[in-house]
Amino acid sequence: MNTTTLIQLFVFLLAGFVGFQSISRIPPLLHTPLMAATNAISGISLVASLVLAGSDHGLLATVLGTVAVAAAMANVVGGFLITDRMLAMFKRDNSRNKEGASSASAQ
Repeated sequence: MNTTTLIQLFVFLLAGFVGFQSISRIPPLLHTPLMAATNAISGISLVASLVLAGSDHGLLATVLGTVAVAAAMANVVGGFLITDRMLAMFKRDNSRNKEGASSASAQ
């Protein structure tokens, strides 16, 4: 292994450790905005993988780009589904509010 590869491996491991530590300390109330930001970053990686898949750098680059497109797309779609589910927990249930208001006015 050359020096560049070792430095890149070190940065990757350090980023993984710092990312895990910072994400584990975020309160649950802030998970929804964090998911939205993560979806935006995944969208950027999707665009980059589309560029790689469409490039003319050989068969291996095209295959790896196609795999990256599939993985990034699954990540983006799954992230938006989870974010939608999390946001649905914060919505008020109008049927309960109407029932409560009608029973309160009847008394």
